[in-house]
Amino acid sequence: MSARWRNRITDRPHTVETLTMGLLLAFTLGGVILTRAVAVEEPVELWPGLALSVLACAALLRRRSRPLLVLLVTTGCVIAEGFLGYLLTPLLMGPMLVAQYTVSLRPDRRATWSSALAAAAGIACTGFVVTDAHEWIIGLVNPAAWVLMAALFGSYVRVRREYAMARAEHAAQERDEEARRRVIHERMRIARELHDVVAHHLALANAQAGTAAHLARTHPDQAIVMIEKLPDVTASALRELKATVGLLRQETDAKELAPAPGLEQLPRLVETCASAGLDVTITTEGRPHALTPGLNLTAYRIVQEALTNVTKHAATPSARVRLIYTPHYLTLTVTNDIGSRPTSAADIHSRGRGFGLLGMRERALSAGGTFHAGPRPGGGFEVACSLPLPRSEESTS
Repeated sequence: MSARWRNRITDRPHTVETLTMGLLLAFTLGGVILTRAVAVEEPVELWPGLALSVLACAALLRRRSRPLLVLLVTTGCVIAEGFLGYLLTPLLMGPMLVAQYTVSLRPDRRATWSSALAAAAGIACTGFVVTDAHEWIIGLVNPAAWVLMAALFGSYVRVRREYAMARAEHAAQERDEEARRRVIHERMRIARELHDVVAHHLALANAQAGTAAHLARTHPDQAIVMIEKLPDVTASALRELKATVGLLRQETDAKELAPAPGLEQLPRLVETCASAGLDVTITTEGRPHALTPGLNLTAYRIVQEALTNVTKHAATPSARVRLIYTPHYLTLTVTNDIGSRPTSAADIHSRGRGFGLLGMRERALSAGGTFHAGPRPGGGFEVACSLPLPRSEESTS
């Protein structure tokens, strides 16, 4: 059935009900006329069969609200027609079969099969009384079988509907769970972005303020220069924080959003670190590739967080950043090994309790790369990760 006709049937339930009852009444009256036509020995009266057929079809109008009562009425009409001498054909039993099908659609399976067995027994008893011994298959077994078939078909339709409803509920639950997973993932992503932005700039501001306080007594001119650079760090922090939080409030098209930071902003990051007293050198090896926005942001945030850790933990504020481009991977290393204090196990443990290393690891793994962070054999600390490049770049390199 096409969707057009299905919609028409759904939009006109009363019309469909009227046509169905009209066709069923025509078939039932046809069964009455058939009995009169084939009766040779004693022609049966026509009007009692017509009246009982009309009554049975009229009772079907209440089959949805009172299905068991309607089944009882239609079964009584069929039994009465059987005792009046009418042949118990499927045409004549049409209203009873429809009533039995309606009862079988109900979720109460005990009521379904109890009513089906009672109706089949009533029809079988009627056939046993009014049918000769050599015609029991036609007059007894056949009508009872039709009743059980209607009950079986109704049960099958009910099971199919229950299965469809269960699948729909399961699909709805899966959609809800997927939505919850997406919300949790988005919250984690936002929390990671906020942590990277706030922690980096606050660490630089803290280092800058501490250095200024240390130089205030011995070198006040240098302290003043350091304090003058402090607003630049805090202003940069406010800009990135505003851009990140603005994503949560943005209701317009994505084209209006500011671009996410990437490796092209490393010089500005180096300047910000330098204003806080952190000496950073950047070296690039290999032919740089054009990175996707997500991979570019991941690489930038890893470098930013690694430099933040250097600012907070290194004895001598200096770091080396290496970007190594190969045909298949971008390898990032951030090393602090020049004049730094030895890294003890307790210090590593204290670092691991924060969210910096965890955030860098999650970013690298989410991009399909690898991540390693730990002390260097000769002292200091190193953060290294490898990020896979896009396939398009792989094929063109």
